[in-house]
Amino acid sequence: MTNQLMGDHASMPAKALKTVGRYRWTVVGLLFFATTINYMDRQVIGLLKPTLMSDLHWSESDFGDIVAAFALFYAFGYVGVGRLMDKIGVKTGLPLAVAAWSFFGIIHAFMGSVFSFKVARAGLGLSEGGNFPASIKTVTEWFPAKERALATGIFNAGSNVGAVVAPILVPLILLTWGWRACFLITGLIGFAWVVAWYLLYEKPEKNRHLSAEERAYIESDPVQPQVHVPWITLLKYRGTWANIAGTCFSAPVWWFYLNWVPGFLHQQYGLDLMAAMLPLIIIYCMADVGSIAGGWISSTLIKKGVKTLRARKIAFLICGLCVVPVFMAASVSNMWIAILLIGVAAAAHQGYSANVYTIVTDTMPRSTVGSVVGIGGFCAYIIGMFVSMGVGRLLDATGGNYHLLFLIVSSLYLVGLVVMHFILPKTGSGVTPAGIEV
Repeated sequence: MTNQLMGDHASMPAKALKTVGRYRWTVVGLLFFATTINYMDRQVIGLLKPTLMSDLHWSESDFGDIVAAFALFYAFGYVGVGRLMDKIGVKTGLPLAVAAWSFFGIIHAFMGSVFSFKVARAGLGLSEGGNFPASIKTVTEWFPAKERALATGIFNAGSNVGAVVAPILVPLILLTWGWRACFLITGLIGFAWVVAWYLLYEKPEKNRHLSAEERAYIESDPVQPQVHVPWITLLKYRGTWANIAGTCFSAPVWWFYLNWVPGFLHQQYGLDLMAAMLPLIIIYCMADVGSIAGGWISSTLIKKGVKTLRARKIAFLICGLCVVPVFMAASVSNMWIAILLIGVAAAAHQGYSANVYTIVTDTMPRSTVGSVVGIGGFCAYIIGMFVSMGVGRLLDATGGNYHLLFLIVSSLYLVGLVVMHFILPKTGSGVTPAGIEV
């Protein structure tokens, strides 16, 4: 960290360099753990898919429709709660969202029918939609542009840690107390995070833990006026449409991994939940590395003098190319080769995703970040609802054949890059509304 700050502030006195501070990384740590809990709570149902389908007599279409209910209300939560974060701020808004989704996670334990699970998933989706808009807004407030992709990659890595913790925790709870306890115990964890947030978080301008030097470093970007921008006006910005495109071509794929990879391993290789634990841990540990690496790539390029949006596009291209081999995942006979292919694709997704979020902070006024991320998420997860319904019906119709699904997801990231390339401002066209030179 000291070397990084020396690179950014080569002209500062040695004493000042030592006192710049690192509290902003504590804030990222809080966001990381919120994202970990977010993904752990949402992944429980995917891990329990074979058990729930057997005990409650669900079809693939039933499961797909339950996932679709989450996607639909997650979409509305993303856009609605994103706007709410811009209005009430993340200090109050994020812990409210965490408490709400923890409550809805718990009530899954008391459900039995397909309809009741849809209700529980709807509540979980509506409240979980607040995590990413709030987290991106927090990063915007706490980091200068050159560090935002890395900070986003770090907190976004929590999604993979949650996806690693869940396959360890859920099978143990399932074997000891049954599937209902899996929802109950994992749901309770979020309330501990709420307490930690209230104890540790305050806005940068009011935070007593910040040194004057660190506050100045955080505020080193050109100051942008904080103005209210109506939603309809946001649709006039290139940054809004770039975020919509990037999210729509990537987020539904990630949901496919979360909700159907455990079932794929069960069907393709006969793995029960305990046997699938290690493969799933490997996949999401790889994804964790990818999340941080994707942010590191573009942040490093920017520090070396590459224009900000060009650096993001290079990161998109690298990640998109790494996804392509996953089309072979359902064709290989060796399970560990399939795990490697899915793990690389998951890592590339997370690196891609970190940069999709960050282009909002590159291209949009700070006061609109939560709203823009919310709009992008809304569009993506409306599409995700139909994708979830379609995946379930396709698997029912083909007897559980995953070949076509992996073929489709292997190409979507590069298509998304092409669309974003034509939307984003071109190099040399001036300065974005966020004050970033392109």
